Amino acid sequence: MMPLGVADVLLILLTALVCAAVVTCAAVLVLRRARRAGLTLRLVVVGVASVLALATGVLAISAEMYLSAHDFTVLVWVLGAALLCALATAWITARAARSSVRGLSAAVRRVGEGDVVDRGSSGWREFDDLSAELAEVSAKLSDARAELERLDSDRRRFLAWISHDLRTPLTAIRALAESAEEGLADPEAFPSQVRAQVETMGRMVDDLFELSRITSGSLRLRTEQVELLDVVSDAVADVRAAAGDHRVRIVQQGIDGHVLWADPHQLTRVIVNLLTNAVRHAPEGSEILVFAESPSPHRLVLAVLDHGSGVAVEDLDRMFEVGWRSDPSRTSGTAPDAVASGAGLGLAIARGLARAHGGDVFAEHTDDGFCLKVLLPVGEPGS
Repeated sequence: MMPLGVADVLLILLTALVCAAVVTCAAVLVLRRARRAGLTLRLVVVGVASVLALATGVLAISAEMYLSAHDFTVLVWVLGAALLCALATAWITARAARSSVRGLSAAVRRVGEGDVVDRGSSGWREFDDLSAELAEVSAKLSDARAELERLDSDRRRFLAWISHDLRTPLTAIRALAESAEEGLADPEAFPSQVRAQVETMGRMVDDLFELSRITSGSLRLRTEQVELLDVVSDAVADVRAAAGDHRVRIVQQGIDGHVLWADPHQLTRVIVNLLTNAVRHAPEGSEILVFAESPSPHRLVLAVLDHGSGVAVEDLDRMFEVGWRSDPSRTSGTAPDAVASGAGLGLAIARGLARAHGGDVFAEHTDDGFCLKVLLPVGEPGS
């Protein structure tokens, strides 16, 4: 057998390239014409084109080599068998892929309907990875949907509660006005009674405005170095009258000597809201203890301890949600009360303001009673 020369090699290479190019172009044209075709047809076209590219090249080169008619016939049958095997392989692979795609499509529809899907196993790594991602996304969507439903329920409940709480002083003012029209109101007490109800509504509107600033991120703190004793003393003075009405005494312990960076006005409001909550729920004739401790050189904890029963353990964090109250009836009298004028906003505002300072508010049960604690940084913000 004579060795192939350079010209022979070039001829063989050129023939193979031309045949492969012709088959490839034909396959591309078929795929372009069948853009909306399914996965099965596309895989079959690719598989057949691969074998045809090889077969046409081999047949053309064989013809150039002047094979005998017998040998050429054998070669055609061999290539035909290879083409049939390639067609069968492509068909089986396409059916398996189509089955996996249908499974993923069904899973996507279930996710769209709100179901949580499990990770599937198809034997295709890419499809299995996609199925795993889909399962993870469906779980996250389910959690997000549940959270949205909870928030929507809280919003509707809060709107109902705030409407109820705003209607109470309005009803009282209307009753006072009707009494004045009929000449039944006490002329001396009438102005103070109306003013008390208006102040109740004013406090609620102020709380709503403050909560809006906190949740929208528009709150701006004016921090300075403050004495904790001064802030606590101002807060205690604000609620002393209400504490007297409820026959509750407020005691301070270990407050002096602590200095921190904070907005004195907003920090006072945090403490007032915690004290207001404690006065509302402390047993009559008991004491409310306000004390401070330093768990670390950079942290300060201010605690408000009352001897009430507090809330259930599962509600220790929920009590800081907007509009939450432990009493589902949410009854409120018409008499003016400085500690019953909120709409479940006080603790939510306290936590929001504390977090704006870089701290937090949390609640816990102790052996001595129910305790609300404010965790605050001591150093200057950004230091």
